Amino acid sequence: MKKTIFIIEDDKHVLAMMKNYFEYLGHNIITASNGMDGLKMLKSKNYDLVITDIVMPYVSGVGIISVIKEKTPDLPVIAITAYGKNPERLAAEKRADVVLRKPFAMEKLKDHVAALLGN
Repeated sequence: MKKTIFIIEDDKHVLAMMKNYFEYLGHNIITASNGMDGLKMLKSKNYDLVITDIVMPYVSGVGIISVIKEKTPDLPVIAITAYGKNPERLAAEKRADVVLRKPFAMEKLKDHVAALLGN
């Protein structure tokens, strides 16, 4: 069954790369290019997984993760960031299931997505 992944990323190149990759793998992809749009879109649809950047204009990924975990604590979240030296600590603090540092290999992201979706 096709899974719906919501990707929130303000870098249009990174967003397009992830969207194209996961569509190629057969997933239904919904995107937002900033945190404010991401928050609005979280309310309008059910998702199987969310991938969000941490540092974005308007509303940060940290804010998005907080809202997700407050309203739907079982929804898996992968956070991606170019900042920070300890992604594991960041994941624990922000309640993301996985944190990846940019640049990351798409294969590694794919493996985390598959594990969180139970594939």
